[in-house]
Amino acid sequence: MSLPAKRRKTRPVRVGELIIGGTAPVAVQSMTNTATTDVAATVRQVKQLETAGCELVRVAVPDREAASRLQEIKQQIAIPLVADIHFDHRLALQALDQQVDKIRINPGNIGGKDKTLEIIKSCQKQGTALRIGVNSGSLEKEFLRQYGGPTPEALASSAVAHVKLCEKVGFDQFIVSIKSSDPLVLVEANRLFAGYNQVPLHLGLTEAGSYPAGAIKTAVGLSPLLLAGIGDTLRVSLTGDPVQEIKVAQEILRATGRRQIGPEIISCPTCGRLNYPMEAIEKQIRHALQECDLPITVAIMGCEVNGPGEARLADVGIAGGRESGLLFRRGKVVKKLPAAELVDGLLDEIDKLSAEASK
Repeated sequence: MSLPAKRRKTRPVRVGELIIGGTAPVAVQSMTNTATTDVAATVRQVKQLETAGCELVRVAVPDREAASRLQEIKQQIAIPLVADIHFDHRLALQALDQQVDKIRINPGNIGGKDKTLEIIKSCQKQGTALRIGVNSGSLEKEFLRQYGGPTPEALASSAVAHVKLCEKVGFDQFIVSIKSSDPLVLVEANRLFAGYNQVPLHLGLTEAGSYPAGAIKTAVGLSPLLLAGIGDTLRVSLTGDPVQEIKVAQEILRATGRRQIGPEIISCPTCGRLNYPMEAIEKQIRHALQECDLPITVAIMGCEVNGPGEARLADVGIAGGRESGLLFRRGKVVKKLPAAELVDGLLDEIDKLSAEASK
């Protein structure tokens, strides 16, 4: 069987100018860690995320003052803005008045079905998307009692119950997320839910930790789902600078074959045959390509003996030697270059690929 599997069929949901679900690519999103009331700092961080490739951004709305600054933030950014609401459903209603692109609520702490339904109806009235975020750490007591804890079945059942609440009033512009800090629970809960309907799914692992451990743990949880065709948008939740989340998310999407955003850089682990500063060169090339959006594979190999052969599927690459190296393209040697000219030669070849792609 070929991998990855065909994407699960879901209905499209519009979030500002972005489509999630349907035939749209799996979207990458993140969340700011600035105080939302500090508009300048929040906008600055959102723009950093935009540059890194973030397509949807969420901000915390802990109080009315934060809610009152949402429109000001939205007017200064280019990607859709999501208001993250907990505990007080009135903040969601205030955020809607601020013209945000999506509301995110946690049904386990928003105050019950009546308040959830009020938010659903308000989103429906204003044409604003909604994310229903079921979380193992705040699951409703009725499901905890029924299933004996935050099991995959309990999480999926909570999500299904809220889907029915939306369907009851004819609202379909919503997305569901089912999250846990346990990758195995995460995978099973989302698989159970995915078999029930065509609601788009947001994927993410909660409390993943810092980089690199959190990135590895997230990849373990998200990859089985993505490979199975499940997932329409995702966030990698890491402690620290959220820009790192975007880089990890893009790598997970590349590795699972779901989406290639910009160049993928592959490099060999090096061995005793290495005769040039490959690690430093890899960092130099990665830095040079950080704003390149051409979906190509770039190989940086440690020796000219095996380089082109081992990286034959790469679009372009270099393989170094003591004094010279090879520049190759799709497994065929383009030319031999002095070691000092390898980086410039590779970047020039990428420019040629870019020019060819734009014709």
